[in-house]
Amino acid sequence: MPGTVLLLAASPMGKGRLVDAASVLPVLAAVAPAVLAGTDTANVVELADPLDPQAVLTRLRAAAAAPGPLSVFVTGQLQLDRRQHLPHLALARTTPATVRYTALPWHWIREELRLRPAGATTLVVDLHADAETWEHLHGTPLDSGRNNAVYGRIAPPPPRRQVASPSYMKAVATLLRSGSRPPTEQLHEQALARTAEEGGAHRDLVLAATRSPGGADPHAEISAAVQAGRHADADAVAARHEQAAVRALGPASEDALHWAEVRADLAMFAGDPVRSCRTWLTVASARLAAGQAADAPAVEAAVDRAHHQWGRIDDRVRARELGPALAELRLRVPGRRQGALDHVQQHLRQLQTQV
Repeated sequence: MPGTVLLLAASPMGKGRLVDAASVLPVLAAVAPAVLAGTDTANVVELADPLDPQAVLTRLRAAAAAPGPLSVFVTGQLQLDRRQHLPHLALARTTPATVRYTALPWHWIREELRLRPAGATTLVVDLHADAETWEHLHGTPLDSGRNNAVYGRIAPPPPRRQVASPSYMKAVATLLRSGSRPPTEQLHEQALARTAEEGGAHRDLVLAATRSPGGADPHAEISAAVQAGRHADADAVAARHEQAAVRALGPASEDALHWAEVRADLAMFAGDPVRSCRTWLTVASARLAAGQAADAPAVEAAVDRAHHQWGRIDDRVRARELGPALAELRLRVPGRRQGALDHVQQHLRQLQTQV
């Protein structure tokens, strides 16, 4: 089965840049796609210094939906948003004051990859952190998802007025240009050794974790069913776990909400945007009713996904039915994308005037 490779290199323009992330792309691009992916054939998507986090999310979502193994190579710098202190991948227009709106939240990566089959996703990262983020990561490790193998390093900020080189990722690319593809763990160790020889890596946070739950994990069973096109079977498994969580812990429990979110994603994969939108609206309302903040990542994600699925509904009657609830939520949860509420209200007016 063909593999998919996503090459993402991003760092701010101007004095906020800590690392010359895009300099690694020519070296990575010189590696044969099949070698990058570790498969017989592969499709490669390259994002060089992207401007818009929504555009990155779209490419990430498409890569995550592709069948077969997925390899994601991320080079760049991490910064915290000032409101929630959550790590973000800084993009070309990111400044310390605009992280929340111009950078890619790291938890978006985790969320988009969460329903992929266990063992089918590998992240290779070379990240630099500013001083605040560096301190934060020592107490709160970067969460890249439970099913994903993650290799790489996070480096501290370079000396003032210096721009670091993505030496770890360049070492990975150089090793792969030989044409051979060792196991990722071995590739990681060799790249770290080369980085150390160049005088780096002595303070880096090293990432080398393979998170692969056993055949008994329901997420693996669900992922396998989705990959095989058995969408009803996948939803049935998730529904059983949701009902068990509701009985044991209550409908507002995190476990119950998690399984509701899984079912919303499964409806999307099955091509049922009405059910997906309705479920995301229910999840968002439940989280708000439980006292979660309007800008909490899980609340924003639920409303954003409800909005996205609502826009894919072809049945005007169903779209009109769900539109007011989405508009009401958008008033409380405006999200990160400017004009989201205006978009809902304008589209809803169009739907109401159509016969």
